Amino acid sequence: MAIIYLTYQQIDKLKWDACINNASNGLVYGYSFYLDAMAKNWDALVLDDYEAVMPITFNRKYAVYYLYQPAFTACLGVFGNNISAEILNRFLHAIPGKFKYWDIYFNPGNMFALPDFNLYERKNFVLNLRNSYTELFANFKDNIKRNIRKSEKFGLLTNTNCNIDAVIALAKEQALAFALPGQDDYENFKLLYKLMYSKEKAKIYAVSNKENKLLAAAVFFFSHNRAYYILVGNHPDGKTLGASHALINAFIKDHAGQNLLLDFEGSDIPSLAYFYNSFAAAEEKYSAIKLNRLPAAIRWLKK
Repeated sequence: MAIIYLTYQQIDKLKWDACINNASNGLVYGYSFYLDAMAKNWDALVLDDYEAVMPITFNRKYAVYYLYQPAFTACLGVFGNNISAEILNRFLHAIPGKFKYWDIYFNPGNMFALPDFNLYERKNFVLNLRNSYTELFANFKDNIKRNIRKSEKFGLLTNTNCNIDAVIALAKEQALAFALPGQDDYENFKLLYKLMYSKEKAKIYAVSNKENKLLAAAVFFFSHNRAYYILVGNHPDGKTLGASHALINAFIKDHAGQNLLLDFEGSDIPSLAYFYNSFAAAEEKYSAIKLNRLPAAIRWLKK
């Protein structure tokens, strides 16, 4: 069982995507087309004949190579079947030493205590949509139900015809208060959305008021029986009108009774965790690692 390092040019993308497609812990982020769109650079670690794979997403600054988590890519790590702590440990040992700094997130199927690496825990929320809408709605907390009724009272309208540019503009406006992805990240995401849409694996939900002002919008990707709540924008005017509650409620209503997990993609932020949990979403833990092997003279820069 050999783990080999492949540069980008050496990767067999057909075998790679087949592995992601068939992996018990497969996620949309692992596909080659997703990595091509969102990663600045990526190479790979491959077990045997693509029995398991790990994308190595990296960049370089001041001649220092480092591993980083690409924008709009919640988690990566090792994908395959029968992944164990021993296999994950071996994959991490196989990462070339030229990568002096790591800050990456692993998928939930990589949630292990490892003998040689210190992983820390992150938090996601998922809602199983297999039950009827009536059953799902009954489990919403009172504050969610109250805000849904508020959105109806104010006549907010939900549609699936919003343009991707409008969603990105709203998301960028909201992101000004947080860590803002780069302009290239949004442009790359736009191209990725168009590709996913062409595969009938992407959908936009939007909420507007009676004057047709966009108050909330979100892009959903579909893969591996998951719907990823992946790019979200909320206008300040919609917060007191229940716009985001109405949007998620509309998505749940449309997809209730399906073999589908609504993946909220987080969050470690307490207010967002409370919001997602209020839809009766269950906590899904995943792991991450920060490792600093930078030269002593610059190590302090990444504490």
